[in-house]
Amino acid sequence: MTDPKADLNPFGKLTYLIIDDFENFRLSIRQMLRSCGADKIELVAHATPAIQYCTYNHVDVVLCDFNLGEGKNGQHILEELRHKKLLQRSSLFLMVTAETSKEMVMGAREYQPDAYLTKPINRAVLEKRLESLISQRNALMPINREMDRENYPEAISLCLQALPRQPRYKTWLMKTLGDLYFRLGDLAHAIKVYDEVLAQRELSWAKLGRCKVLLAKRSFDEAVEGLRELIAKHPDYMEAYDLLAEGLERQGRPSQAQQILEKATEHSPNALLRQKHLAELAGSNQDMDTASDAWRRTVELGTHSIHDSSAHYLALGQTLSDLSEGDQEEDGAVRAKEALAVLKKMEKRFAEEEGISVRSQIIQCRVLAGQGQHRQAENILEAIRPDLENTSSLDADTGLDYAKTLFRLNHDAEAKHLLADMAQRCSEDPETLQKIENLLDEPVGFRQKIKARTLNRDGIRAFESGNLQEAAETFARALEIVPEHAALNLNLVQVLMKEYDSNPAASGLLSRCQSCLDRLSGLPEQHRQYRRYIALQRKLKGLME
Repeated sequence: MTDPKADLNPFGKLTYLIIDDFENFRLSIRQMLRSCGADKIELVAHATPAIQYCTYNHVDVVLCDFNLGEGKNGQHILEELRHKKLLQRSSLFLMVTAETSKEMVMGAREYQPDAYLTKPINRAVLEKRLESLISQRNALMPINREMDRENYPEAISLCLQALPRQPRYKTWLMKTLGDLYFRLGDLAHAIKVYDEVLAQRELSWAKLGRCKVLLAKRSFDEAVEGLRELIAKHPDYMEAYDLLAEGLERQGRPSQAQQILEKATEHSPNALLRQKHLAELAGSNQDMDTASDAWRRTVELGTHSIHDSSAHYLALGQTLSDLSEGDQEEDGAVRAKEALAVLKKMEKRFAEEEGISVRSQIIQCRVLAGQGQHRQAENILEAIRPDLENTSSLDADTGLDYAKTLFRLNHDAEAKHLLADMAQRCSEDPETLQKIENLLDEPVGFRQKIKARTLNRDGIRAFESGNLQEAAETFARALEIVPEHAALNLNLVQVLMKEYDSNPAASGLLSRCQSCLDRLSGLPEQHRQYRRYIALQRKLKGLME
């Protein structure tokens, strides 16, 4: 049974939180709410007491100013409340602002407030807006309650019952229904919901939902095409960019995925997690300039964000170290200086985090060595060695970073021993094994690595076009940069063997093959090239006999 008094006064039974740094505004909004029949109203000036209050108290309606002076803004509060699940699905969050810049609106919209109210606000506007939202909240309360409990089958049942009874909320119900089916993995019913909506009207959320289902069904081409169409019609629909980037990555097109995220960050530059994704993608694409810019922005955005992390500072330091290595010009010096400053700031900001100082100093060694300051780098390395002696206790990221530094400071044997130990411990972790393999193959700086990879591609092209001599010369030049690179050595062996097939009198070709294979004598069995190495070794033995 519903309470008739509650129907007459929908404001009365709800709890309110007003967040604004101006006392007069807080008092003014409280007075307006009281005149509407509200009673339980809490006032706070800043983010910290607001989040603390929501931690220990249930709040039905939050009215939050976007600009709260120094520290966290309204977007940060909404982001943290959503992340920590301190607001129930039935709670209403209204962003109140005098600022209407596209950057602010796009950033705040990423975390989906229930409404925007533009200052100055009068009682009539506030009452009308809240009355509509509270009415919807009350009508949909049973569904939201089951979703908070993660009882999705029951929530679906309630949605289906509500559709004929609550036609005014059909859009919300259909959107929620599609999402619930998707969460349960019922892709057939999810796509049926989205198709039913799209058959009546071209709604962007339904198109997005349909593409999300197509990605889950591995229909990558159809999903990517649909998302491109969606972005063309709605260039400010940020979720579509994220999903399109994911689709392109899953198609094996990381460069195109990066371009999409670059466009997205131009439209909405304040979304930390998207900047982080762009930074990671650009780094894997070896576009270190874009990666450093995106990591820099991620670190800046993290200042007041719940998503702030020492990992972002480490990644920026590592990227700047790669870019400054061996660059003795002004640009290199500036990047090296920035890397050291970022790492020092991280040490202060995350001082209580275990091992953070050691992680910082591992990278500092590389930065200094890359600028020719070898003595200072060696001094730091000696100082942190005692903390790194027990290699079995090192996590994968620290171990890989330490090995990279050992290679840069010409402690190759120590680096290889560390990586061999890690390969054994991480034998069930293909991602870490891949990183170990890459570092063993290319224990050199970023620029040398790119040069070697370019030569390898050129050598493969020459081999495929039948130009064996050019292929052999190109692989040999690449091996001058990375002499122990497994795939490169084996590529050269294959070329030399093919040359020998055409000219068996040239026995020197087999000696060169043997030299290449000797370089790989310590290749671990876990290495992807190991079986190829054994096969070519057997073939060479047969040719020599």
